[in-house]
Amino acid sequence: MSVHLDDSLLGKSVAGSSHYDPGLLFPIPRSQGRNAIGLSAVLPFHGVDIWNAWELSWLDELGKPQVAVAEIRVPADSPNLIESKSLKLYLNSLNAMRYPDAHHVERLLRDDLGAAAGGAVEVRVMGLDRVSEAAIHDAEGTCIDDLPITIEHYGPPEPAFLCTNPGTRVSETLVSHLLKSNCPVTAQPDWASVVISYQGAAIERAGLLRYIVSYRNHDEFHEQCVERMFRDLLARCAPDQLSVSARYTRRGGLDINPWRGNAAQLAVPNRRLLRQ
Repeated sequence: MSVHLDDSLLGKSVAGSSHYDPGLLFPIPRSQGRNAIGLSAVLPFHGVDIWNAWELSWLDELGKPQVAVAEIRVPADSPNLIESKSLKLYLNSLNAMRYPDAHHVERLLRDDLGAAAGGAVEVRVMGLDRVSEAAIHDAEGTCIDDLPITIEHYGPPEPAFLCTNPGTRVSETLVSHLLKSNCPVTAQPDWASVVISYQGAAIERAGLLRYIVSYRNHDEFHEQCVERMFRDLLARCAPDQLSVSARYTRRGGLDINPWRGNAAQLAVPNRRLLRQ
């Protein structure tokens, strides 16, 4: 089934709902973006999309507002991703509703988001006392942003920049904070730090940085950008193990952090970076 973004609320002026409304959630089949980059039904990766919702609120049974933060994990093998503005509108529809406790809200989010994604979604609703313990981290790995190279290509993404140094073999993590892409509907900028961990022939760093910057004028959702990067790195550099993750900056009280890897990982960390 093809879903047209014109049918969504993305990029449109919308009044907030004063009543709980799961119908606001707008699912988008992942197959649409994957078909565009040649991914088959048998995916070459495991993965998860980690969302942090910083503007979650409802009323307790006495009518007093409660505030919290939600961590939402949507598995990459779910049939759908959820359009971000629709998630924001859905969360806002809870603002005037009364619930007995945070556990009730957590179950509600889990059920509604799972129904929209078409798979099991994990949700943790955290009070501010628990969130305050989540320190800001540096991205773990070697940053390649200071390489003294000339860059002149800013789109479309160019996998031909990717290559390896023959005769080398490494296990390393490379980081760049220079990833920028655009929302495919509103053309608003999406900023992110990208972390690439791999084992195999050493990836040529100047080419990798040029490749990351080649997304600068590219229109694509966060999840699809990360999957495109994974596919290109796997095809061009043939690492034995590979994971690609991106930590996007917050928009509308939400940040989205996709992770894709060809080795299953039991617990993908949710480490908040400085710009988040």
